[in-house]
Amino acid sequence: MPELPDVAVYVEALEARIVSHTFQRALIRGPFLLRSVAPPLSAAEGRLVRQVRRVGKRIAIGLENEVWLALHLMIAGRLHWRAPGAKAAGKNALASFEFSSGVLTLTEAGTQHRAALHFAAGEAGLHALDPGGLEVLDAAPADFARVLRSANHTLKRALTDPRLFSGIGNAYSDEILHRAMLSPVALTQRLTGDQVDALFTATREVLVEWIDRLRAEAGGKFPEGVTAFREGMAVHGRYRLPCPRCGAKVQRIRYASNETNYCPQCQTGGKLLADRALSRLLREDWPRTPEELELRQGGGR
Repeated sequence: MPELPDVAVYVEALEARIVSHTFQRALIRGPFLLRSVAPPLSAAEGRLVRQVRRVGKRIAIGLENEVWLALHLMIAGRLHWRAPGAKAAGKNALASFEFSSGVLTLTEAGTQHRAALHFAAGEAGLHALDPGGLEVLDAAPADFARVLRSANHTLKRALTDPRLFSGIGNAYSDEILHRAMLSPVALTQRLTGDQVDALFTATREVLVEWIDRLRAEAGGKFPEGVTAFREGMAVHGRYRLPCPRCGAKVQRIRYASNETNYCPQCQTGGKLLADRALSRLLREDWPRTPEELELRQGGGR
């Protein structure tokens, strides 16, 4: 799922291409994409684009008549930019948005179509789509600490809750927790003041570093290679690969369609966190350390 750094770079690329240009029309091919009927699509046609904004993980395009087009890419949605008059290509195209400067195409891989398009009227309509999470890059340490400790959640859950923190998802939460050297299952209300400060610093550092990195990778072109698994990540998507800090093998917790990656040496005091799927199967035989897990998997032979 595109998260804050990815969406921020998408926003910058769109700002350079569509602000002060005319939105001409939207061609919706995905029957479940459009999630609102008021205002109608026709209210946006022929209007100048005034601004592009990130709202959580949404990309919001503001038109001169106070109508907003708000796109949430969810897990598999991606954006593509083409020259004026170009047609949307490929069976995965859900919609195309025609501007006087070019065509923005939304594609979504897979069969579970979750991407969403809302049309909203005015700031109030746009605000209603915002889960309300804290913008960490604009926040003071005290505000971060207050939100973090507002409920007793695991750190992984807290960082990825859009009602608590804006724009952070599965991938960058793994990177943030590794940077802060904190366990993903540590409870928010049990952290020391120093640990909260370390998490605040790590969150800002990781997000800013990846915005800068993705911006540099795009090199002024429209970002086409958006993915949750990137070269240079410390732990996310790096199961059983060496931690860049200590060399221990990265481990994971799997649940539903996601997984959390972490370094047991750097983050959990050498302890292996229980993977729900395997721990249900192994029960009391679940290994407690990475070394025990290696032996179970044949790594000790």
